[in-house]
Amino acid sequence: MKKSFKVLLIAAAVAALASCSSETYKNINYLQDIQGDTLLTKAINTGIIIQPQDQLSIIVTCRDPKLATPFNLPVSTYYTGSELSISGGASQRITGYIVDNNGDINFPILGPIHAAGLNRWELQDLIRNMLSDTGNLKDAVVTVEYMNNKISILGEVTAPGTYTMVGDRMNILDALAMARDLTIYGRRDNILVVRTKDDGIHYYTLDLRDAGTLINSPGFYLQQSDIVYVTPNDVRAGQSTINENYFKSGSFWISLGSLAITVTNLVITLSK
Repeated sequence: MKKSFKVLLIAAAVAALASCSSETYKNINYLQDIQGDTLLTKAINTGIIIQPQDQLSIIVTCRDPKLATPFNLPVSTYYTGSELSISGGASQRITGYIVDNNGDINFPILGPIHAAGLNRWELQDLIRNMLSDTGNLKDAVVTVEYMNNKISILGEVTAPGTYTMVGDRMNILDALAMARDLTIYGRRDNILVVRTKDDGIHYYTLDLRDAGTLINSPGFYLQQSDIVYVTPNDVRAGQSTINENYFKSGSFWISLGSLAITVTNLVITLSK
């Protein structure tokens, strides 16, 4: 009887530890629903969509550079350092087009062009076709680049801050990688993406553990000026108060474990 009682105590302890370990992995691991080689269908990504107040670099080239000159903004020169500083030097940068509140840019010779709602490839095609249709340039090559692609990553990440988007198809996993991943206190099932559109502010809640729903969420691929917020888990939230901080601390659980071992040994001794 005594031996059976000890076995039951050990089995209960092992089961409790296994349960805790399983629950921990369930809350931490990404893309848990992927088993082996898996093909998941995803929503079509149209790239970064141009919005009012965006700043765009648009460069027109052709076989004869002189013919393309009227369609390019001048290169501006700015100085670094003091005017009297010997080490101060001059640098050059391309002047950008600002998309106005109506979604238009004022393009040389061609006049207003509606850019909002397009991605950069669509705007390139539109300008190239307009140059050709108006007889200005038949062999134009148009290159459009974004000049203000910033996103903010906040909350339980290792390096929160404002980052420049890389490429036209940057997703939430790319963004979190730039912020050096979530901390152990970040909730993998509650990543909030805040996006401002013409019709208001949109909120998307992402679950990094579920690949199937993650890649089909409108918040999976990011847009300029998005805000990514990683929600803290209960442990981090509890640390906001002194009492909760104590109960969630490692020293508390070590003390509790020691007490549990002492009580277990006492029960075993009394049962002999």
